[in-house]
Amino acid sequence: MNSKNIRYILSLVLMCEAAGMTLPLICSVIYGEYDMVGIWIGTIALCFVSALILSIKTKTRKTMYARDGFVSVALSWVVMSLFGAIPFVISKTIPNFIDALFETVSGFTTTGASVISNLDIVPKSLIFWRSFTHWIGGMGVLVFLVALIPSNSSGSFHLIKAESPGPSVSKLVPKTKSTAKILYLIYIVMTLTQIVLLLFGGMKLFDAVTLAFGTAGTGGFSIDNAGFGQYSSYCQIVITVFMVLFGVDFSIYHLLIMRKFRDALKSEELRAYFGIIITSIILISINCVSYYSNLFENIKHSAFQVSSIMTTTGYTTQDFDLWPTFSKTILVTLMFFGACAGSTGGGIKISRILIMLKSIVKEIKIMLHPKSVSKVKLNGRVVEHGTVRAINVFMVSYFAIFFVSVLLISIDNFGFTTNFTAVAATINNIGPGLEAVGPTCNFSIYSPVSTLVLIMNMLIGRLEIFPIMLMFYAGTWKKP
Repeated sequence: MNSKNIRYILSLVLMCEAAGMTLPLICSVIYGEYDMVGIWIGTIALCFVSALILSIKTKTRKTMYARDGFVSVALSWVVMSLFGAIPFVISKTIPNFIDALFETVSGFTTTGASVISNLDIVPKSLIFWRSFTHWIGGMGVLVFLVALIPSNSSGSFHLIKAESPGPSVSKLVPKTKSTAKILYLIYIVMTLTQIVLLLFGGMKLFDAVTLAFGTAGTGGFSIDNAGFGQYSSYCQIVITVFMVLFGVDFSIYHLLIMRKFRDALKSEELRAYFGIIITSIILISINCVSYYSNLFENIKHSAFQVSSIMTTTGYTTQDFDLWPTFSKTILVTLMFFGACAGSTGGGIKISRILIMLKSIVKEIKIMLHPKSVSKVKLNGRVVEHGTVRAINVFMVSYFAIFFVSVLLISIDNFGFTTNFTAVAATINNIGPGLEAVGPTCNFSIYSPVSTLVLIMNMLIGRLEIFPIMLMFYAGTWKKP
């Protein structure tokens, strides 16, 4: 383990966080929140000084190996969250540090689960910071660093691989740095496009920016108590469309930009993703036909909630906890499916599910014809055995952590549906669950111990288990 590499990365992350906090600082000045100005300046200074301390004697860095990359990413997300929680505590918006940490981790991991009951009394700059953490966490701060700083190709790729969601990560172009730049350029252009379209719909600039941040990162923090009911159908439709778009593998957009339309359309994951969304909307619309006065409202709300849950954004226009059991079951199922690999969405990922289903079919064929040679293919290419094995290990780890988490938080004695969906909502980075953690409720009901479990679930879900697990493995910290 090369501690100099890790400290160097952490120092850069804190520098980025300090730079990012200048935006809510400006926001506090614009809205006359002068009591928050000092809090933001103090937190920025603390990040900056801590970064300087961590950067001492790190100029003689060696090559970054996979272990360094994964640990750097995991620690970076923990450190970002710890410092990001400070403004909530000092401002007394969330006096309890564990709750403030939950809110911040929920932001960075693009979960959108909250412990705040009354958003209307929260300072605008903190509302902006909550949404901005979604945008930072959506693409990943380490991907941003790779795009900016000069570094060795292999080490950079380890950082991107550890932070990017999906069963496999590939370079869009030969150089990792160029790949990171392409990803962020697409991300920024899509975010700006959504902001402009929302402004055309009459939405206020503050609302358009913060909600676009949440959509881009597939996060889902609400910005006030009124919710999405205050916005026009046009704005709700724009957000629905962009939630779906941000749930698509960003490499697909690169193929479209390069005019490789045929290659983009060959993606089995993309076709399955849209197929599941469309099928779910149709089924829920039919099931909820008696809940709405007209067909347009029915389809609009069904499409919004399906898109929100499928992409793990977590925005809500309706209290879907009041929908029929069949519709709620579909939504809970979509929580686990998640979006595409290589998107900003969470969940298990469609590509993993496709590969698992194809593996089942393969095993059935082998049972019927033991001497036959059968291989798992995705997009016409053979999936390597190592990838299939990694997915199997991921799924075993995922469900083991899931059920242990449900068991641990059950000590608080809430209902099974509440606990089950609370874990599902956090480990899949969605936000709302059902019953006591439903769309109209929040996660402040849980004890500090259960809150820490859910915090760990959010980090595990966003970084897809192994970077976090490596931190608790003794062999990780031994010198090679």
